[in-house]
Amino acid sequence: MLSLSDLRRVTDEGVEFRSHLDGSTHFLTPRKVVDLQIAIGSDIMMVLDECTSYPCDRPTAEEAVERTTRWAEESLKPYGASASVNGYEQVLFGIVQGSVYPDLRERSVRELASLGFGGYAIGGLSVGEPKEEMFSIVDLVTSLLPEEKPRYLMGVGFPTDIINAVERGVDMFDCVMPTRNARNGTIFTSHGKLVLKNAQHAKDFSPIDEDCECEVCKNYSRAYLRHLFNAGELLAPRLATYHSLYFYLHLMGEMRQVIREGRFRQWKEDFFSKYGNKS
Repeated sequence: MLSLSDLRRVTDEGVEFRSHLDGSTHFLTPRKVVDLQIAIGSDIMMVLDECTSYPCDRPTAEEAVERTTRWAEESLKPYGASASVNGYEQVLFGIVQGSVYPDLRERSVRELASLGFGGYAIGGLSVGEPKEEMFSIVDLVTSLLPEEKPRYLMGVGFPTDIINAVERGVDMFDCVMPTRNARNGTIFTSHGKLVLKNAQHAKDFSPIDEDCECEVCKNYSRAYLRHLFNAGELLAPRLATYHSLYFYLHLMGEMRQVIREGRFRQWKEDFFSKYGNKS
């Protein structure tokens, strides 16, 4: 809806996409989106929603909220908030919209919460707005969403942003950043972001991250990874991606542990002092 905005047409009934390959058109309705996710076996399914860009004027944001709520109601009609078509529970999430307008966000939360979804996503953020504005909206929305339902912040991927969002009550995230950046030679470590293609790593035979226990850090050096990237070897993005995914999974696991132990705030301070207060 957002990244292919030049190839789509939005109506109250759904969204029509024009293929970038052959120009053919494909129309997605709220019902069809749920059916497709059931068919591919998604354990977490998302409703069709209208995500606005930034900046966004109020009338456009209000129209997107109204349409998102209507589509959310349509999405629930076939199976309700969950389905067991594939032999296991597939849960449907509603998506909160409203851009950076607090009253529209409150309205979206109120309307979606009344429909009783299995979980709730916060959409329409990380689309160019300042970080302070993003977290102000996250603060507001998480304070209003049902506490017993999982909260999912869509499209947020920097480690520091994830930690700050967890502190505000967010449970789940998704982003292409770990894999997309790794494919291009930029990875995340406990000491911050690392660009493997930089010349400074040409004779650096230390691991990517001395505090990481992944197989890449155990067996390969920064110099070797840089050589692979410069040589155009496909092994380079594979190894970099492996490390970045391990780093993110370890990060989330650590947060779960320190939350259970009641020491999240201290852990966050320690992490930021080591990682640096940067993306």
